[in-house]
Amino acid sequence: MKHFIKFFSAFFLTLTLLTAAGCASTSKQEGTGEYVDDSVVTSKVKAAILNEPSLSSAEINVETFKGVVQLSGFVNSKADIDKAVIVTRSVSGVISVKNDMRLK
Repeated sequence: MKHFIKFFSAFFLTLTLLTAAGCASTSKQEGTGEYVDDSVVTSKVKAAILNEPSLSSAEINVETFKGVVQLSGFVNSKADIDKAVIVTRSVSGVISVKNDMRLK
């Protein structure tokens, strides 16, 4: 019986360690917690852009990876690009902004 308990404990410990390692992040892949955090940041940025009346939010795409927000899409003017970047930087959780927006 003691042998079974030791085996079961070792098996459970191994399973726990493998599960924790599966949730870890790498330089190219987010961990579970980071994915959730980035989803929240993306939602906040989209809301901030939507609340800015001078921006056409339907044409601005937002993606976040480890706190770095990438803006892409098409806007009408350079002023719209600048405004979108400023609005994005003001959102909490944004580490930096990559601007890939283009003029129509």
